[in-house]
Amino acid sequence: MVQSIPVSDLTLADVEDKFGLRCVEDDSFLEWQQDLPEISDSERQALDQIKASFLYLSEYPMSEEAVKLVMISPLLSMAGFYNPPFRIKTEAPIQIALEDEGKLVRGRIDILVLQERFWVVVVESKEAGFSLKDAIAQALSYMMATPHPHQPAYGLATNGSEFRFIKLTAQQSPQYGLSDLLTLQRRENDLYEVLRVLRRVGILVQASE
Repeated sequence: MVQSIPVSDLTLADVEDKFGLRCVEDDSFLEWQQDLPEISDSERQALDQIKASFLYLSEYPMSEEAVKLVMISPLLSMAGFYNPPFRIKTEAPIQIALEDEGKLVRGRIDILVLQERFWVVVVESKEAGFSLKDAIAQALSYMMATPHPHQPAYGLATNGSEFRFIKLTAQQSPQYGLSDLLTLQRRENDLYEVLRVLRRVGILVQASE
């Protein structure tokens, strides 16, 4: 009988071991730094309001659904992911076979932005013991199920106040890179950079279709 492993049970070390993944810290993931689209003054004002609203509401524990509503949905809308040619699937099930282990990794994607090349994994803002590192592990597990392994896959792991972008290349020897941590805890509004990177990822996904 094939053993089923919930994605939520996997640590980042588990994911790297089971999928033969390695983290690279060279210049292979410059998309989050180079050729970023500019944003307008009105968009900066909107992002300032989103940040203020989130920080106010996060004084109390926020569920995944609240984080999606207050933070993630407005960002995806501003980035253009609610317009053609993109489509969104929520809570999409995934299943990945682990070679030589007779096991299946199963899970559900919190938000899947099509064309099946960009995943957004949202975790509860103040869930005890659940860090952004755990969200990265889940995101990588989901991304390994990409139906386009010959092309880079992109992810975003967030709890609403912290953000890290992920790039996965799954061909031959799978490897991934991470952006620096973007956070609402700084005086500057890092949502400006989050939106710019989101738009850059959207451009790259469309260009490679």
